[in-house]
Amino acid sequence: MSISPLYTAQGTATGGRNGRATVTESGLDLVLAAPPALGGDGKGSNPEQLFAAGYSACFIGAMQFATTQDASLAKVPADVSVTANVGIGPNPEGGFGLSVALLVTMPGLDVAQAERIVDAAHKICPYSNAIRSNVEVTTEVL
Repeated sequence: MSISPLYTAQGTATGGRNGRATVTESGLDLVLAAPPALGGDGKGSNPEQLFAAGYSACFIGAMQFATTQDASLAKVPADVSVTANVGIGPNPEGGFGLSVALLVTMPGLDVAQAERIVDAAHKICPYSNAIRSNVEVTTEVL
């Protein structure tokens, strides 16, 4: 499957988990450090944190977009929040793998309404689509 990008972001890392990551377009410049659980000092950001931040923001956008595509879905409240917990651990087939738990809060909506929006967003979100079938993703409406 080939897509025609509407936007392309460019990030550069040097030094791996104990280095630096930059995004020229935004001026983002981060010190990277492996977390203590992976043998590092934790005095910087790590790829799992960056993935969690990106996924949670993108998922909110997907929920908002989903409600424009299906009039039966309730409007996403302005104070919606998504927390993405991204785990890393040994993959039984070798190497390492990720797990993701998305915790969604939509004040003012009942759980059934919110779950319908979350389900629709999970089909739209590019992060969800990129990792579908190779990363376990759970969602929970709080």
